[in-house]
Amino acid sequence: MLPALCTALAGLLLLPLLLRCAWPYFFQDLRFALTMARVARRARRAGARRPASTLLDVFARRARRTPHKPLLLFGAEVSTYEQVERRSSQAARALRDAAGLRAGGCLALFMGNRPAYVWVWLGCAKLGCAVACLNSNIRAASLLRCFQSSVATVLLAAPELKESVEEILPFLKKENVKVYYLSKTSATEGVESFLDKVDAASDEPTPLSWRSDVTFKTPAMYIYTSGTTGATIVLRARFSASQFWDDCRKFNVTVIQYIGEMLRYLCSVPQRNNDQDHKVRLAIGNGIRADVWREFIRRFGNISILEFYASTEGNISFVNYTGKIGAVGRVNCLQKKILHYELVKYDVEKDEPVRDENGYCVRVPKGKPGLLICKISQYAPFSGYAGAKQQTEKKQLRDVFQKGDLYFNSGDLLVIDNNNFIYFHDRTGDTFRWKGENVSTTEVADVLGLIDCVQEVIVYGVSVPGYEGRTGMACIQLKENCEFNGEGTYRHVNTHLPNYARPRFIRIKSAIELTATFKYHKVQLMEEGFNPAVIKDRLYFLDDKENLYVQMTQDIYNSVKTHDFKL
Repeated sequence: MLPALCTALAGLLLLPLLLRCAWPYFFQDLRFALTMARVARRARRAGARRPASTLLDVFARRARRTPHKPLLLFGAEVSTYEQVERRSSQAARALRDAAGLRAGGCLALFMGNRPAYVWVWLGCAKLGCAVACLNSNIRAASLLRCFQSSVATVLLAAPELKESVEEILPFLKKENVKVYYLSKTSATEGVESFLDKVDAASDEPTPLSWRSDVTFKTPAMYIYTSGTTGATIVLRARFSASQFWDDCRKFNVTVIQYIGEMLRYLCSVPQRNNDQDHKVRLAIGNGIRADVWREFIRRFGNISILEFYASTEGNISFVNYTGKIGAVGRVNCLQKKILHYELVKYDVEKDEPVRDENGYCVRVPKGKPGLLICKISQYAPFSGYAGAKQQTEKKQLRDVFQKGDLYFNSGDLLVIDNNNFIYFHDRTGDTFRWKGENVSTTEVADVLGLIDCVQEVIVYGVSVPGYEGRTGMACIQLKENCEFNGEGTYRHVNTHLPNYARPRFIRIKSAIELTATFKYHKVQLMEEGFNPAVIKDRLYFLDDKENLYVQMTQDIYNSVKTHDFKL
């Protein structure tokens, strides 16, 4: 009896060691799964209340508990929790009284980084209204399209974006949209000032009845670009690689958010003696290459990097909770009991998943790239895109593994290795990522198609050594008896497209061939790239210093590859 008891006790004591040997990441996987279960349980409880307990309630509790703690640091400007709480109440009253916003409405915000972004957003939440976060880089038709998709009735813009607002103002007025500048005066006819109305409003807490009908299904934000929330937040109008660490030291920053390109920019700044003199302990974000990851840690110290994979509209996400360099997460068996995701074979040329003889999708083996899909369920819902039913339908795959099932199409190719680590591989379809932004090839092609001499155009992303993502390239067929105008084309794209979406390379072809199913040979064009030694068609390069598209030469090609020409 005693030997058996001792053996059993020894087994229990050795169990953690045995598990670690057989399953090295057992405890990390278990801890992550339990954390996610706890978060989900709290979210369900919060959603069951009426009105639902949202981030606004979390913020209000924090403001009561630590009213004088700094929330927003913006240069020399400091805003405490209490100040933001009171300012957001003023904003809510001004929007309700002047703009007529009520629960279920929507305000479009068109401005860059500034403290007002936060208190206006919180003010809308107090009204039960959604906020459409318009990208401050977009212009003209792109801006109008984003605004329309949100069905907003009010536009609040930064005064420095006056020209962009005035460009679409006739349409806004026609649709009875109320337009305001975040200022105390307005020099534009048909546009009112907003700050003076906020200053005049009471800063007392707003009535709960204004948002009594809010549930977890009530739209809170329409997001076109990524964002973040936290405790104290340090804001800067624009990212500066040269000033980044000085700001971190100045404000005692402990956590930073990144996109892959941002960390590469920091690594490209000349080394300084105080590179590791900071308090940053954690970097959270996505899109970092493995080589940049290693260089960043070597250069700036032992900073924990929490890489993740997610999309705003998606129903599946991964977190690299083990710190594996290059990975975006792990296959967690406990997580997979709830979220049913797979990697399936994808035909890049046809731009669609591969189907077998029965019409079902085919899972890929480990080590091979596949399209990430996730079953749509109550635990993994897909709400779709506001005002875009066709785009929503395109993101849903039906009859995937059996008749009647429904999966979300992420549009991303991922790889799972033999140790169950997940890696991002590439994007699919009509979107590529550059400078941390998603670029729609269709949107860029539409803009180029407005040029008089353009007969046909294909837009795609091409890889450039040393850069994250793909930069834009356009293949153009000119109309008969037309010549390419590098200066005019530059002016056109500069006027109608944000910097990150402007094609860096243009290829002129006498004819653009189609596949047997009348699709463009995009994959072949992407593979051929922009090397003038390989491509016999005329090539042009967007030269920002000369303000025109110049003819591509081997010297320019070499300069781009060696980063003498910055993209």
